[in-house]
Amino acid sequence: MIDSVPQLEALATGIAIINGDNVIVHANTAFARRLNVDALPYRLTDIDLPEARSRDLLEWQLRDIGESALTVAIAPGRSLTFYIGAQREGQRLIIAASGWPHRDESTRDLAAQLDPLTGFGNRLMYAERLREFEAMGTKAAAVLIIDLDHFKQVNDTLGHGTGDELLGLVAQRIRASTRGNDTLIRLGGDEFVVLIPEEKHCEGLEALAGRLVNLLGRPFLVNGHQINIGASIGVATLVGDSDQLQDLLRHADLALYEAKHRGRAGHYVFQSPLEQRAFDRREFEVDLRRALGLRQFTLHYQPQTSIADRRVTGFEALIRWEHPTRGRVSPLDFIPLAEEIGEIAAIGRWVIRCACEEAMAWQDERLSVAVNVSPAQFADDTIVDAVRDALDHSGLAPARLELEITEGLFLEESESIMRRLWAIKELGVAVAIDDFGTGYASLGYLNSFPFSKIKIDKSFIQAEPSPRAKALISGILAMGSNLGMATTAEGIETLEQYTQLEHDGCSLAQGYYIARPMPAGQIADFLERFCPPTARAS
Repeated sequence: MIDSVPQLEALATGIAIINGDNVIVHANTAFARRLNVDALPYRLTDIDLPEARSRDLLEWQLRDIGESALTVAIAPGRSLTFYIGAQREGQRLIIAASGWPHRDESTRDLAAQLDPLTGFGNRLMYAERLREFEAMGTKAAAVLIIDLDHFKQVNDTLGHGTGDELLGLVAQRIRASTRGNDTLIRLGGDEFVVLIPEEKHCEGLEALAGRLVNLLGRPFLVNGHQINIGASIGVATLVGDSDQLQDLLRHADLALYEAKHRGRAGHYVFQSPLEQRAFDRREFEVDLRRALGLRQFTLHYQPQTSIADRRVTGFEALIRWEHPTRGRVSPLDFIPLAEEIGEIAAIGRWVIRCACEEAMAWQDERLSVAVNVSPAQFADDTIVDAVRDALDHSGLAPARLELEITEGLFLEESESIMRRLWAIKELGVAVAIDDFGTGYASLGYLNSFPFSKIKIDKSFIQAEPSPRAKALISGILAMGSNLGMATTAEGIETLEQYTQLEHDGCSLAQGYYIARPMPAGQIADFLERFCPPTARAS
């Protein structure tokens, strides 16, 4: 007969106490009721569960002496969550609840610190562990923060249910790679933390991080789907460049960012220069967020000329950032950051509107203006509104505006992207493929949308002359001609390059050999002085 403790019997929450052999030492009536049995088994692991996998998971979970949680099917259509307390003096507390248990004093602390999806702790447990470490005067500890690569794609394509199943499998692999006295935390989403007490050797931490990267990079099988994700890991330790327990998680996060920056699917150990780099980045981010409001952006324009009839056909608008103390900031530096922090839509909207307004001042109404559009701007339908509003506000004829997009836009082959491209096309605006040949491997998108122009990336134009390079350029030019698309060669810097492209039948030329980008105020003078390249060279 299993003993019943009066204090437990008074609770509506199902509670039991087990020993190190999983024998149920004490239990209240509510615990049996939760398990839907009249008489409790001798051991907790002997309970009758409909799925063998659930029984295996429970046995496996109880091998860990730390806190955890596990949700299992107790009967068809009914699940039960076990909140498993840490083993103390050979015993541990088990709470059985359908969902979260009642918040009475006996269960509140444990339940509040656990993540029911994975059985790991949460941020509250992490904070509690730090308080315990501080009370003990811990001098050596470490944090690994794990972020899953490409997890969002799993939720987007296979659904959140599959994503949750995947997180459970990830948690199992993390648990299998760590020790019983490590605290395992799910911060939220697809971020996990391993808090390691008394770790004195960085080599061991790097070995663990490498093992986890390898393990989480192996395929997962979820609901019949093989899923490949991978992980990036940041490491911080008190015996390294961190000297405060409270800084470990922040420093590990900085190391994680560095690991991602270096190409993902790897790990990085925090070093003190990362902190200064993070401070500089925050300052840069603040400056970028303010730049548009402070009117620090301007547009320069690089001419595009027709090789056949030797005239300027239009200009490409190129954004410039003139910062009062940083000087001119390269778009290669601030555009990726603008995409990352969500500022690219506002900046892109301003570029389109400003380019249309300034093009209206050009006397030759045959001149077009081309604007680069980031793939991030196609994240929602606001790109179509931005184009429509810019045309309406400026009065520019739609046929004079051309949007340049890169092949990276088609990585997802999204129906919504094609819908937006067609909506822009229906406005009368041309769409060109920029940096052709450097991005997406498939050519299927050329068959799915009537692009106005193919722009050959400058890396092909400026490469060392070779039969292979010439064949690639000739192939792109022939493809453009056969598809009825104009071809623009960008990055032309020499007469030899221009002459070869003219010989091969390229439609348009752009590059320093024609002219460097110029402010809007210099365009009229440039057009008056323009001398066709071949005539200038003669």
